[in-house]
Amino acid sequence: MPFDSKPAGFKPYIPASAQLPEMTPRALIMGVILGMIFGASSLYLVLKVGLTVSASIPVAVIAITLFGMAKKLGARESTILENSVAQTAGSAGESLAFGLGVTMPAIMILGFDLEISRVMLVGVLGGLLGILMMIPLRRTLIVDQHRELKYPEGTACAEVLKAAATDVSREAAGEVRDAASAEGSDAIKTAKRRAMLIFGGFGIGILYKTLSVSFKGWRDTINFEFGAPLKTGSIGAEVSPELVGVGYIIGPRIAYTMAAGGVLASLLLVPMIKFFGELASAPLAPATIPIRDMTGDDIRASYILYIGAGAVAAGGLISLARSLPTIWNGLRGGLAGVRQGSKGDVSLRTDRDIPMKWVVIGCLAIIAIISLAAPLHMNVLGAVLILVFGFLFATVSSRLTGEIGSSSNPISGMAVATLLFTCLIFLVMGWTGGQYYVTALSVGAIVCIAASNAGTTSQDLKTGYLVGSTPRMQQYAILCGAFASALILGPILLKLNEAGTVYVPAAQVAPGLTVDAATLTDTAQLQGPQAKDDPNTYKVWHKTDTVGGPAGKYFVDAAGKVVYLVDPGINGHHNTRPDGTEVKKYDAPKAVLMSYIIKGILDQELPWTLVLFGVMIAIVLKMAGIASLAFSVGVYLPLVATLPIAIGGTVRWLADRRNNKLPHNAHFNDEERQAAGDRSAGVLLASGYIAGGALAGIIIAITAGVFTDFDAAVGAWAQASNPFFAGASANWLSMIPYGAIVLLLYWVAREKTGKA
Repeated sequence: MPFDSKPAGFKPYIPASAQLPEMTPRALIMGVILGMIFGASSLYLVLKVGLTVSASIPVAVIAITLFGMAKKLGARESTILENSVAQTAGSAGESLAFGLGVTMPAIMILGFDLEISRVMLVGVLGGLLGILMMIPLRRTLIVDQHRELKYPEGTACAEVLKAAATDVSREAAGEVRDAASAEGSDAIKTAKRRAMLIFGGFGIGILYKTLSVSFKGWRDTINFEFGAPLKTGSIGAEVSPELVGVGYIIGPRIAYTMAAGGVLASLLLVPMIKFFGELASAPLAPATIPIRDMTGDDIRASYILYIGAGAVAAGGLISLARSLPTIWNGLRGGLAGVRQGSKGDVSLRTDRDIPMKWVVIGCLAIIAIISLAAPLHMNVLGAVLILVFGFLFATVSSRLTGEIGSSSNPISGMAVATLLFTCLIFLVMGWTGGQYYVTALSVGAIVCIAASNAGTTSQDLKTGYLVGSTPRMQQYAILCGAFASALILGPILLKLNEAGTVYVPAAQVAPGLTVDAATLTDTAQLQGPQAKDDPNTYKVWHKTDTVGGPAGKYFVDAAGKVVYLVDPGINGHHNTRPDGTEVKKYDAPKAVLMSYIIKGILDQELPWTLVLFGVMIAIVLKMAGIASLAFSVGVYLPLVATLPIAIGGTVRWLADRRNNKLPHNAHFNDEERQAAGDRSAGVLLASGYIAGGALAGIIIAITAGVFTDFDAAVGAWAQASNPFFAGASANWLSMIPYGAIVLLLYWVAREKTGKA
């Protein structure tokens, strides 16, 4: 398709001839800070349920609001281009969080230490690489194919920015609006309401989570277990604001599909395994205890996780295979975009990119750093694979985002494909063992982050194209946002893992286990609340087999006697410390999948029968026309995580069903109704729920080791005196405050009947 910098009939909101303040220090700083906040909340979500939601619209609304507050204090009025830069810088955190949360915890799951230098390097290099690889594709995907590729989240965000445009921006756009007019008054009211909703949701999320978790006001998880005939089966929900918010934003179709996977696992597979295995007296591998002695959680950890991982891997590859025509078209367009270089009328402000020579130099510098960085254990072949897969999937991600949006973009499938091919190549080369675990995972992690950030960058550039931003300024902004978010997400990831780590006495899991201490070189001490009871220094043993005890990280004394199993906060299985206090674990479903792929191919140590059961589940679902990846993630996750997402999806379905019947929405087609729902009041409140609940969860988890006495005292009081937290009716009573935030979400999502 020939390049045309000015497609017929298209005019950006702010014309290219207009000169408005754009990448100002205040816009960049605000965007970077908001990116860190939403990146942290997204990381929390991806560790809990394996997905994130777009942060573009919430960041835009918050930026508009804060600039408006600054104006009242005497600051200069912001422009729509400043708001666009703040939104662009702020959106980088969410995409980085997904890539890091999907891949980096797998290193720890494989038995290695999660080093801060490795996490930060992967985040920074992968994020910057994805942005740079997207730059030469901008004219092809954003400009040439403006009408073909809709970029739904980017388009919706542009509408939010235009609706809240200030007087100086409207004047530059050729619009004149009197603030006292009906139109001006409505616009001001709409902007204030949007701000109130997202900040209100943020406050509710923090308050709810604090009262529930810190002050034990009510249970944060309710669960009902069944006896025969569904013995060990259970149904429950984590009654938290962030998960109901996620369900509302992703919508009923995906939310119900995920919950259906949880129902299959919790109410069919777990009881069925118990039924058929209850009479067996010996353990059935990979479990180490007989099925008759297992709880539902034991069955899930020993069998269901492998079935779910196989289903997720197959679902991701199926999603990727369905996109092969798009991949081919995207590659052709990407190569064409590279060949075009800086062609076009670069005298136009709205058509100026970062020069191609700097893009090429930047990509080569990143590859060189990747090759030389010691924490990544990278070799030349790995660097070449990153370059090839990085460009391939950055192109694919950017195009798929334009067609189906960020939420449906199969980034995890691309990461699975990268890891599969990398591990198969390593296997052919004879590269197996621990060192190559890290190399293969570093390849997959950087490619995953690059693809995720390329998709986000393309959404932001679409927003900028519609409102009339300068592409170069947006590209600088998202580079800064990605770099800053990468620096903070690594430490948060490590702190969340540390906060949930339990040092399990060896007598409970590996009695009498010993090792030759002379062969161990690394040493460590206990961290967190248990450190005050045991200040000793131990040698560290990374055990890879299951002889005498489960595989994992152990602390060993000078005589070689195993003292503790170090059960991590991410994908750990022990929820109670020796003193009886409970900790929160993170399932990190997609990171576990990455670890299974590496171990399964390089060391061939997977229970392939269980994995293939999961593969067949995904294939059957695809044959039935069901979204296999979403269902498979539901199989892997506990039902308590997916059921609240379904509740949020139900609220969205009820609200959209009512709103679509209103007279002013009657003429909308399905695509327009979806777009209207995506920028509705309900989405803003749900986004506030997510950010507030997730950030409160992070702060509570990280500070849990500091306020242990307070937590123990509140827990003892709640156990003895609070019927909402303990007792026969606690599960039902805990649904009262949860029902309140659910009903509030529905009430806010309802549009006014008389809306013009």
